[in-house]
Amino acid sequence: MTATSTNERMTRLLALVPYLTARPDGVPLTEAARDFGVPERQLRSDLDLLWMCGLPGYGPGDLIDLAFEGDRVRVTFTAGMVRPLRLTTDEAVALVVALRTLLELPGLAERDAVSRALAKVSAAAGHAADRVTPVVLSVDAREQALAVVRDGLERRRALHLHYYVPTRDERTERTVDPMRLLLVDGRWYLEAWCRRAEGVRLFRLDRVDGVEVLDEPAAPPPQAHGRDVESGIYQPEPGSPVVRLRLARAARWVAEYYPVEDARPVDDPPGGLAVVLRTADLAWARRLVASLGGAALVDEPAELAAAVAADARAALGRYTGDAQPAASRGG
Repeated sequence: MTATSTNERMTRLLALVPYLTARPDGVPLTEAARDFGVPERQLRSDLDLLWMCGLPGYGPGDLIDLAFEGDRVRVTFTAGMVRPLRLTTDEAVALVVALRTLLELPGLAERDAVSRALAKVSAAAGHAADRVTPVVLSVDAREQALAVVRDGLERRRALHLHYYVPTRDERTERTVDPMRLLLVDGRWYLEAWCRRAEGVRLFRLDRVDGVEVLDEPAAPPPQAHGRDVESGIYQPEPGSPVVRLRLARAARWVAEYYPVEDARPVDDPPGGLAVVLRTADLAWARRLVASLGGAALVDEPAELAAAVAADARAALGRYTGDAQPAASRGG
């Protein structure tokens, strides 16, 4: 999601509660989507996110509550979002510190907006803002990479990356033609045409060890198209191998953290969950299962189950050869 679309969505989310509050009998989803100028699918996604917003502590009684009745939606609890925001002195000073720190970041896209917000909050904080100690900011490698990538995008130049690939635990070098920057779930991604892979790839900036702007122009080929990240950053290809896992109760979080095609309760293991997911990198799935420490059983594919069982036997062999590792069951 781009910075622009993120700002637009935030504005829409803030406007949705008073919009629904003004319509206590509810409003058809199609009408609300038309009023906000977005597809109905996007509005439903906004409402799902809004449902998880509320007061600090985020207990069930403090979250925004919505009611869906057929094709209509109405708000039944606003969590105070209809009231004007009132900051305490401590809150205002904390905001001043955060905004001043933000202004020191290289490559900040919304510098004017941040400056205006700082002026308003400082005025509201009064003399307390004048006593804020200046913040010394240490710019980390991620922010440096962000500044260089922005420079390459603005100048339409190719980039040379030193990039860490966690699924293979290796560092690679590649030349890419940058297309756009995305901010998704608090992480920056560079979407670019990778000349090495001959395809569009997403590069997490916190995994970029080094980046430089080249003299040659960026030239993504005509078949290079940006992906739709509204449904998440990780979107496996439909033809990727199917992986079927049975998760113990302690590992059910996997179904929430990774996109799965199907999830259903099972009795073996007790309180477990059977999930279906796709990945083109079975080595990643192998490491995932190993990291769960026996809380995941592999049903498919057979080669993954065999590899996990071999890993478990090798690890167990360092201690004793008497036991049969749990991860080999079901394979």
